Amino acid sequence: MSANASPFDGKVFVAGLPGLPGVYRFYDASDNLLYVGKARDLKKRVSSYFQRAGLSPRVAHMVERVARIETTTTRSAAEALLLENNLIKTQAPRYNILFRDDKSYPYVKLSAHRYPRLAYYRGAIDRKNQYFGPFPNAGAVRESLQILQKVFLLRTCEDTVFRNRSRPCLLYQIHRCSAPCVGTISEPDYQRDVENAARFLRGEATDVMAELERKMYQAAGALRFEEAALTRDQIGALAAVLQQQSVEVGNEGDADIIVVVFEAGRACVNLAMVRAGRHLGDRAYFPTHVDQATSISEAAPEVEVLHAFVTQHYAESAMPPTLITSPALDAADLIALLEERAGQRTTLVHQPQSQRRVWLAMAQQNARLALARVLAEQGSQQARTRALAEVLGLDTDDLELARLRVECFDISHTAGEATQASCVVFAEHAMQPSLYRRFNIAGITPGDDYAAMRQVLERRYEAVAAGTTALPEVVLIDGGRGQVEVARQVFAELGLDSSVLVGVAKGEDRKVGLETLVFADGRPALVLGRESAALMLIAQIRDEAHRFAITGMRARRAKTRTTSRLEDIEGIGSRRRQKLLARFGSVKAVMEASVDELATVEGISRTLAEQIYRQLH
Repeated sequence: MSANASPFDGKVFVAGLPGLPGVYRFYDASDNLLYVGKARDLKKRVSSYFQRAGLSPRVAHMVERVARIETTTTRSAAEALLLENNLIKTQAPRYNILFRDDKSYPYVKLSAHRYPRLAYYRGAIDRKNQYFGPFPNAGAVRESLQILQKVFLLRTCEDTVFRNRSRPCLLYQIHRCSAPCVGTISEPDYQRDVENAARFLRGEATDVMAELERKMYQAAGALRFEEAALTRDQIGALAAVLQQQSVEVGNEGDADIIVVVFEAGRACVNLAMVRAGRHLGDRAYFPTHVDQATSISEAAPEVEVLHAFVTQHYAESAMPPTLITSPALDAADLIALLEERAGQRTTLVHQPQSQRRVWLAMAQQNARLALARVLAEQGSQQARTRALAEVLGLDTDDLELARLRVECFDISHTAGEATQASCVVFAEHAMQPSLYRRFNIAGITPGDDYAAMRQVLERRYEAVAAGTTALPEVVLIDGGRGQVEVARQVFAELGLDSSVLVGVAKGEDRKVGLETLVFADGRPALVLGRESAALMLIAQIRDEAHRFAITGMRARRAKTRTTSRLEDIEGIGSRRRQKLLARFGSVKAVMEASVDELATVEGISRTLAEQIYRQLH
């Protein structure tokens, strides 16, 4: 639903709203999204913004800017919560606090296999495999994997490696794997170790210890002394782990500790995770749009940021049974919605005691340290951005400086093979990986970097010439006068301002500090020297473009070479190629396979196996 009257009459619009759960969106006269909110009753919630009295001056100021409202009804308030979260993260409204975090949380994974594989995992979760977590960071996962390997000796190798082992690997020799690949452990015994590992991850370590002790005594009583000795070693490794945990964290179940700290206009939210009594570490978040969002709220800034974090984080992640927060979170409706979605009850704790109090103090200290580090880095990065603007003669104040956008291009190939161009973006005083782009270059003479640069610039800036996107303030070209001249010609053909073009000519041995800046608009070249803050920023952006280009080129080259070796073999179509790669894991493994091994693949006859072997050797 929407209204386009000018000035906007909120009361008239509200009269037509239903009393149903849903999401509402406020837009200004330029059709910019100002705010997204959820409601159990859209009519009551939206009408509250258009009452004559009761609004703070700051909320009234935002409402004055509203020129259009859109609403979407949902089947439940919990569904409205999820939709609100998706819209905030994808649309980034000005008056909503936004937590940007492109990385998903890591998990420990036990694969659905006859002999399950233990692995680090990050991504979407399915029902086929077992997942344990989430963990706050990769280090916590790897620490858990090391414990599980040491105690339960589960395999970590890929399935393709597992299928093709003929003798135990090094992990078996150092007692980190029981080598099920070659039958050194029976399937029932391995499954028992898998179940014990899963129980350990679920917090049942004491029960696992008792079961291992019973197994050891039974084996000893039956005179199976070698089996008893192996179980004894497992017990010893697990006892060491449990002793360390009891000293560090005790036994407090599952909980999340969430702390909000403000300083110098910036906010930090620190999330610490405790699972099965183990403190797994923490992660710091730094929300954006805090000034605008908190300015329209009646609540204290810390409470508003905490509310936004809990909403956005637990709309996508399951809540633990206990939330320990500072400041206090008085949001019964929100917690009820999250509990409805998660299907379990959650207890809010604001004044924890005993071990939980220690965790809260530790989370507060880590939040302050993380915020201090970011503020220091922010000050340094802002100084570099200002120095760059001054060196390039850009007229900018503090507000515009934060919006300064730099795009940098680089070309990468190996003797003309798999040519790729990269475009990386610097904005808001930081690199913006979500805005990076790679361009596959085709239809040019291999190794012609000028033609590659012309192609990527034409493809990138055609949209700018058409008026659909804006031209960045600075376009860096990794190259000297020749590359810059090509860029100038492209910009002239597209009718764009070539004064934004700056070439970064490499110094001797590519040493940072010896670069020369080359301008497309006729300005004399500049040599800034290694002490220049502006050059340090330029070098950072240029090096990131080079890294992004070369990793893309290597991946493309590897894919091309992998495909071409098998495609060149007569009688091997796409299905047989897939079966060969699935069976052996890589082209290298296919090349190392014998004729007899090749003939074991479905669809590969003995004659065809001999033909494949001849053509690969």
